[in-house]
Amino acid sequence: MSLDDPLADLPPFPAGPAPLTSLTTKEKAAIVVRLLLSHGAMPALSQLPESKQTELAVQIARMAPVDQETVHAVADEFANEIERIALSFPQGLNGALGLLDGFLSEGATSRLRKMAPVDARRNPWDQINKIDTARLVPYLENEALEVAAVIVSKLSTTKAADLLGLLPGDLARRIAIAISRTSGVSPTVVHRIGASLAEQLDARPITAFETGPVARVGAILDNAPSALRNHLLSGIESEDEAFATQVRAAIFTFANIAERISPRDVPRIQREIENADLTLAAAGASSDGDKNSVEFILENISNRMADSIRDEASERQQVREDEVEAAMMRIVATIRNLESLGEIYFVTGDE
Repeated sequence: MSLDDPLADLPPFPAGPAPLTSLTTKEKAAIVVRLLLSHGAMPALSQLPESKQTELAVQIARMAPVDQETVHAVADEFANEIERIALSFPQGLNGALGLLDGFLSEGATSRLRKMAPVDARRNPWDQINKIDTARLVPYLENEALEVAAVIVSKLSTTKAADLLGLLPGDLARRIAIAISRTSGVSPTVVHRIGASLAEQLDARPITAFETGPVARVGAILDNAPSALRNHLLSGIESEDEAFATQVRAAIFTFANIAERISPRDVPRIQREIENADLTLAAAGASSDGDKNSVEFILENISNRMADSIRDEASERQQVREDEVEAAMMRIVATIRNLESLGEIYFVTGDE
């Protein structure tokens, strides 16, 4: 198939119903799939290589109407081919392991898994431990307690604690108790649970956005003037209080610096921001939150630099509110960027 034009290798539209002998293999496959779908059958097309799925879809799009005689002939040919196959076997060692799952000893299974291709040998728990903790919550809420206990036990202790903290208290307690019953679970069962969970996580539908709606709205409001931000938050709260609460938690403004930034990260931030912006913020801070954040920054940089900024700020008799807010937003944007690069980290109230 041509990468430039996926239709290039396909035959042109037939002029009308064609005899069976003139149909290509792709056209016959398209007829069989269309026939199965018309009778409510669900062929496992997703198991085909993506290139074959693409070719099949394009071929179906190119098909002209087919008469009943041709359909019957293609269906008979397909049925004959199926009947000629007495037995089918899974492809590859990984497929064989799936077929024989539960029938082989743990030692033989472990040895075969080591012989399998890299993807089959991959430990699913490595992948699961990298998943955002919040994504695991709905899976644990819908799993049996014993399975949930295995999942929690295979996570890092920090991630397991975070996950239990996100679950309803009663469910978290019952899962913690169920962990005491996992000592007899075999490695094969643990691997099977991990593989199943990893497969479910991989099957999540592809979305148009990399982040969720809470993060997107929070990021937008981070960059909005405070008056607009407060107005929009009030409107959101009147429509959806739960969503508004999540958005408030996701927002990071200048007033949040003192409570969300570690003192040890302030020098790193100070190297990236303009001293003129910090001076403007110090001169024009009006709310208690903004004043606290200014003092927090000045207390965690060099005394000489802090004194210089305080002196300059005190000499600024008149500062425009919009200039002060723009300076604060630039400082917040810099902090957000450093956090996204992993150079600094936001902290919680507990930390």
